[in-house]
Amino acid sequence: MNYRKLGASGLVVSELALGNWITHGAQVDNETASACVHAAWDAGITTFDTADVYSETRAEAVLGQALKGIRRESIELCTKVYHPTGTGPNDRGLSRKHIMEACHASLNRLQTDYIDVYYAHRFDPEVSLEETFLAFSDLVRQGKVLYVGVSEWTAEQISKGAALARELCVPLVASQPQYSMLWRVIEAEVVQASEREGIGQVVWSPLAQGILTGKYSPGKPFPQGSRAATSAGAPFFEKLAGQWLRTEVLQAVSKLSTTAQEAGLTLPQLAIAWVLQNPQVSAAIIGASNPGQIQENVKAAGIRLAPDLLKQIDVILEGLIERDPSKTG
Repeated sequence: MNYRKLGASGLVVSELALGNWITHGAQVDNETASACVHAAWDAGITTFDTADVYSETRAEAVLGQALKGIRRESIELCTKVYHPTGTGPNDRGLSRKHIMEACHASLNRLQTDYIDVYYAHRFDPEVSLEETFLAFSDLVRQGKVLYVGVSEWTAEQISKGAALARELCVPLVASQPQYSMLWRVIEAEVVQASEREGIGQVVWSPLAQGILTGKYSPGKPFPQGSRAATSAGAPFFEKLAGQWLRTEVLQAVSKLSTTAQEAGLTLPQLAIAWVLQNPQVSAAIIGASNPGQIQENVKAAGIRLAPDLLKQIDVILEGLIERDPSKTG
């Protein structure tokens, strides 16, 4: 495992982070979830990513239990706030009330005294940035949050947030966007704005919801146990990856599999290594429904892809890549 600074901060994170969206508390049982967490730790992954909304708050609780016995100071534990976690009008968003209450609830579920990176899971147009960042500022000063991040914010939102964070001395250090060979919408604006502000990218879905594993084939049923085939994952898969279930995309992915084999890699390893080539990416979040997936995918850490190979990938995917920055969020 290799390790990188998170943006311009002093925080070091593992190149690969383990995320538990959909898996913990839903797709896999708690014993398997714990086995995946320990497989990640054994492989050198120190960064663990979750959110209060994942599996209706169960994912945080499962992760907190799985991490018991691992020295707290040796890991970076990250979670998020914004999406609804209850039925009340204040059980959502980035108001001061919800941020403070959500943070305390996350700390309890994660069985920890502090969160390393606390993300605003989306931008909240209904609440002033001043209110949001004042709440983050208080949590930082109380020692309950060490660093702050944002997820799926536009370049303009990031710039405005960073200006306020500087004024309030809030360490805003991370952006968590979707990023993969197929989804490159952050390259035009978000990456540049983040670089100016000293913010690193911790990217999610480097495998494009499993499309870049090569397991989906044109005209064939979804593989049993895949995200597209499970009741927990299907709605998200359709929303995020349905656009790529076209014959021409899946045929291109098949060509990428050949390219990966020629490079001595699996297709998932190639896809993960690809996002890590971007110098503004501090870490790529991977998920897993069994420890074997982690043991294979961590081999992507530290791989440098040759320029000719990167060009070959672009040729194969020409006309299929989404680059429109307006689709952020």
